[in-house]
Parts: sequence; structure tokens; C-alpha cells
Amino acid sequence: MRLGLGIVVGMCRSIKTLRQADVVATDEEIRAAARQFVRKVSGFREPSSRHQKAFEGAIDEIALSSQRLLESISGNLAARA
Repeated sequence: MRLGLGIVVGMCRSIKTLRQADVVATDEEIRAAARQFVRKVSGFREPSSRHQKAFEGAIDEIALSSQRLLESISGNLAARA
């Protein structure tokens, strides 16, 4: 769904939910989700060499932020039945 000013609402369906009480997301899963997010936001599946550094930097930042988020909420998650 797209709102005014180019704002897109909703989640990219190919990004896997990493928050689960009984399973710890691996670094690879977190990085893959970050890569999918950056692809969606940037519109690039693979960036040109000119944009590679910015693309990879964004992936690093999002992966780190995601890791911190998952670590901070992991103690309060109920196990799935």
C-alpha cells in the first residue's frame, strides 16, 4: 500500500520473521533479512559498483540494529505452543 509522498506501508513478504522465543536467529539469517530490506528500500537487487559501498554499509547497520533489537526482546518472549 502506498501513501502520499512516496511512503510505502506494509512488509516485504520475502523478509522472514526472526523473532521467535524457541529459536535463535543466526547471524546469517539476520544479515539476509537486512539485505532483503535494503534491496526493497533501494530498489536494487544488486547495486552497481558505484553504489556497492553504500549498499553494504546499510546492510551492516540494519543487521547490527536488528541483532540489538532481538537481543533486547528475547527475554520477554513467550514460547510457542
